[in-house]
Amino acid sequence: MKNIDTAFRHVRGFTMLVVAGSTIITFYAIFKSFSSVASMQDKVYILANGKALEAYASDRKDNVPVEARDHVRTFHHYFFSLDPDDRVIKTNITKALYLADNSVKRIYDDLKENGYYSGIISGNISQTVIIDSIKIDIEEYPYRFKCFAKQNIIRTTSILSRNLITEGKLRNVSRSDNNPHGFLIERFNTLENKDLGALNRKP
Repeated sequence: MKNIDTAFRHVRGFTMLVVAGSTIITFYAIFKSFSSVASMQDKVYILANGKALEAYASDRKDNVPVEARDHVRTFHHYFFSLDPDDRVIKTNITKALYLADNSVKRIYDDLKENGYYSGIISGNISQTVIIDSIKIDIEEYPYRFKCFAKQNIIRTTSILSRNLITEGKLRNVSRSDNNPHGFLIERFNTLENKDLGALNRKP
């Protein structure tokens, strides 16, 4: 009887150990399965030039400063990069106006009324902008930005450099082909746009 009782306790202990181990393994497998599914949902495969590229999804809040800076950079490129061609000017300004509100439209209308764009065309002038830095404050919404840049106004005989500092706010809007970052520039203002110097071009 003692041997039977001892054997029963051993079998019962072994059985409980097996059940406990199986339960732990089952919960671990379930946890890993859910983790794998969640991880796979954050991955997107893009086919480019016959190659599958892996991309990862993330919350927008993780990329707000990066996307905001690129939005501001893109806007300044289109609004301030001009060539002596009416079609190029209209194309660039149209793209810039998709990224900003009426504060920019008013600036454009004033420049157009004052003959700024017609002067670029008649004088064969090109204008480029180089972004030095962009500061984004995401502590308060709409997000404030300040952009520091240099303008080069290229004429036939000289290149004029200008210091450009602008500011504004960024509001969230729906993403689209014309506005892929999903921001809209509001209360755009030029703080400084002064001459730094001119460089004569060789004939």
